[in-house]
Amino acid sequence: MDGFPRIPLGEWVADGLDWFKGTFDWLLDFVTIVVRWLVEGLADVLVAIPFPALILVFALIGWLVRSWQLAVGTVLTMLLIVAMEQWENAMLTLALVLVAALIAVVIAVPLGILAARHDAFSAVIKPILDFMQTMPAFVYLIPAVIFFSIGFVPGVFATVLFSVAPGVRFTELGIRGVDAETVEAGYAFGATPGKILRGIQLPLAMPTIMAGINQVIMLALSMAVVAGMAGANGLGKEVVAAISTLNIAKGVEAGLGVVILAVFLDRVTAALGNPGDYRSSLLGALRRRRAARRSAPVAKAA
Repeated sequence: MDGFPRIPLGEWVADGLDWFKGTFDWLLDFVTIVVRWLVEGLADVLVAIPFPALILVFALIGWLVRSWQLAVGTVLTMLLIVAMEQWENAMLTLALVLVAALIAVVIAVPLGILAARHDAFSAVIKPILDFMQTMPAFVYLIPAVIFFSIGFVPGVFATVLFSVAPGVRFTELGIRGVDAETVEAGYAFGATPGKILRGIQLPLAMPTIMAGINQVIMLALSMAVVAGMAGANGLGKEVVAAISTLNIAKGVEAGLGVVILAVFLDRVTAALGNPGDYRSSLLGALRRRRAARRSAPVAKAA
């Protein structure tokens, strides 16, 4: 390798990050204040609510969108988190994941729509998404800590970068998968591109978009553990502490807490994407009752 010219790519990236931090320090301070307020505010609310009431709310959400079995499972598994004395850490992690996933979805869905409607933009953004999805998760902590020091904010920043890609891909995939003849029919009736997007493409693509949001949440939860290395409080920080002290018991309990949150969020978001598949949910029962009321006068008249 002697004589082969070395390209100092790493130094260039480090210089670029230093330049960005020095130039946009005011913007980073603003982002820090807003994100910290969102995460810590939500975490304070979740922790302040008595755990029986919050578990009941989670169970009702599960029953509302999916089934009573999910509601029972939610109660049992959430009580297990309480029994392991990981409830507060779980709520801190849930606050981080929800805020990071919300920011990622707000960024991903418009980018996915733009990519679906403009081939040139799609061609540009695809290699960027490939780069983001193949980059090791730990690397995202480097700019996060440089920009935002330690705590919740770098955790949210790294989590958003790590989880935003599937949201963009699934949104583009869903809109491109809408039947072209249906879209042409919309244009034939004089609908504008905006109305076609809101009235035809987004509703028909919603199951695919929700699958993308589901993936965003799952990746955000997996990154929440890595974010613990940046000082973000919650289950991730407990896992990192367990690794550094070889405390197997703490590591198992914190890891199990992450799994329970992941299963609950996965089942709920999956049900939101295909509500018609879950007839035993409360929403399914309401839809059946509404359909029966509409069909009753027709049957009586016949």
